[in-house]
Formats: sequence, structure tokens, C-alpha cells
Amino acid sequence: MEIVFTFLILISVGALIGGMTNSLAIKMLFRPYKALYIGKWRVPFTPGLIPKRRDELAVQLGKMVVDHLLTAEGIQKKLYDSTFKKEMVTLAKTEIERLLFKDESLNEFLSGSLGIKNGQARLESLITAWIENHYEKLREELKTKKIGEIVPRELHEKIEKGIPLASAYIAEKGIDYFESQEGKAKLRELIDKFLEERGTLGNIINMFLGNESLVNKVQPEVIKFLRQPAAKNLLEQLIEKEWDKLKEKALYEFDDKINHGRILSTIQEFALKRVALFSLFEKPLNQLFAPYKTVLLDHWIPKGVDLAGHYLAERIEPLMKQLHLADVVEKQVQGFAVERLEEMVLSISRREFKMITYLGALLGGLIGIIQGILFLFL
Repeated sequence: MEIVFTFLILISVGALIGGMTNSLAIKMLFRPYKALYIGKWRVPFTPGLIPKRRDELAVQLGKMVVDHLLTAEGIQKKLYDSTFKKEMVTLAKTEIERLLFKDESLNEFLSGSLGIKNGQARLESLITAWIENHYEKLREELKTKKIGEIVPRELHEKIEKGIPLASAYIAEKGIDYFESQEGKAKLRELIDKFLEERGTLGNIINMFLGNESLVNKVQPEVIKFLRQPAAKNLLEQLIEKEWDKLKEKALYEFDDKINHGRILSTIQEFALKRVALFSLFEKPLNQLFAPYKTVLLDHWIPKGVDLAGHYLAERIEPLMKQLHLADVVEKQVQGFAVERLEEMVLSISRREFKMITYLGALLGGLIGIIQGILFLFL
């Protein structure tokens, strides 16, 4: 009976020591969290293994994540995966429909979702500023150039082809004018002025012929001259000479005659009317984008996702280097509370740690049995 009792004591003590040793070893992985001191003397095995080696662990985890877990090849493979692409297309379609196809107006969307207030006024300001900037640039570029260099070739040809027509039109209008009473009165006025400037000679001519007689003689001759081809040729030559002179002049020579402010404001007003910003900003998004819904969802989104995936996959390696993921993981681990890390590890491996404790107790019990046997024989 005494032998059995001795065996039980040895087994119990061995099991208790083995179980407690393993349990203590598990706890010493994490605890104590900080080094303990008695005076200036640091207590051995403090802090626990993981708190003590946390910085080294952080470095190794960072390297492991970058070198073996989150690799450029793995991400590229994922980006090229057809199933992943389909998921991204579905997600993009859902988000685009949620954002763009709803009842709120563009103005409300900009102010509410993007925080852009007075969107219409700001866009108008941008458009007018852009037009003014480009107008001034164009004006600066063209001011030293000749008119002939600025006018397009097609317009050159049209003007040159139109000169004979213009001369014929002027001649016809001249005939119509001088045949009218207004034209006859103008001739009378010109003749009177001419005779007055000639003094005595003019008075003598007027006395013998009379003003009305002179008008009646001059008027048919003027009309007759305008009807002759020579008059049209003369007008045509005059217009061509003036056009040639105009082509040789630089644009800056007309700068004081051009109202640039009015031209600029006219262009700006025309552009704003064509864009129709008020109706654009007040229209609901679902109406605004309705004509483009099918092509947007069925064509542009899949194409955009595919292009974005290829672009990202081709540049993922340098991008990951720029992100310094190893440093990110290292800093995250270093900043991670040991208490939280202990809780997380235990929540995952609690059952295994218990089994290790039980194994220690079992081994301790076996050692107790061996000690009992040795005790009997010795």
C-alpha cells in the first residue's frame, strides 16, 4: 500500500511540475510585458520573449510579408485573374450607378458628395479665364504676322474669286444709285462744288450751260461709264491692289482699331451659351447621363477596369518599392500592443496551448512512474 501511495505521489508531482512548466513557458512567451527590476538588478527572463524580441520580430515579419506573402508576382497574378476582373467590373458598375444615376442634380452632387460649392459659377469662371488666356496668347503670337499669313488658304481663294463678283456688284449698285433722284442730286451737289472752286471760270460755265443742263449731261455719261467692262476691270484692279496692300500689313497695325474687349466678351458669351451651364447643372444626374448609360456600363467601365488592371500590374513592382511595405509592416508590429497580440494568438491557438500543457503533465507523470520504478529497484 505504501508503494502504491509513493507511486501516486511521484506521478502527481511529476504531472504537476510538467504541466505547470509548460504553462509557465507559454505564458513567458508574452509575460511579463516589461522588464522587472529588483533595485538595479534585472530579473532574468523579463520581459517575455515576444515583448523582448518585438523589434526583431517586426523586421522579420516585414521581410516575410514582402518576400513571401505580398509579392509583386502574386498581386500581378491576381490583377490578371479573369474572376477578379469580373468582380471589379461588377463593383465599378454598382458604384457608378449609385453615384451617377440618381435624382439629385449635378449641382447638388458636386456640393453634397464632392464638397464643391457654386459649381456653375466656378466652371463659368474657369471657361472665361481659359478663353481669355488663349485669346491673349493667340493675339501675342499673331500680332507681328502679316494678314496674308494669318488668313487661311481657303479664305484667300474665296476672296480672290469674289473680287470680280464684288466689282460687278459695286458697278451695278453705282448704276442704280446714279439713276435715282438721290444720285442725281449728289451729282448736282458735286458739280456745284466743283464750279464754285473754279471761281470766275466756273461762273461763266454755269452761266452758259446751267447747273441742271450739266447734271443732265454728266449723269448719262457716268452711268454709261459704269456699264462698260473697263469700269468693272478698273474696280477689280483697285480692289485687288487694296487686298494686296492689306495682306502685307501686320496685325498690330490694326490693334488700335480692334475692340479686343468686345471680341473677347462676345466669344465668352457665345461659349457659355453653347455649353448651357444652367440647364446642365440643374438637370438630374439620371437624365444627364441616361443617353450614355449603356455605353458607359457595357463598354467604358469594362475597358477602364481592364486598362487600369494592366497599368497597375505593369508598375506594381516599382510601386511596392516606393510604398516600402516592409517598413509599414515593421512599424505596425512595433506599434501593436503586446496585450492585444497575446489575446489574438491565444484566441487562435488556445486549444493547442492547452494540449501542450496537458502533454507536459503527461510527460511529468511518465517521469514520475520511471522514478517510482527506479526507487523500487534501488
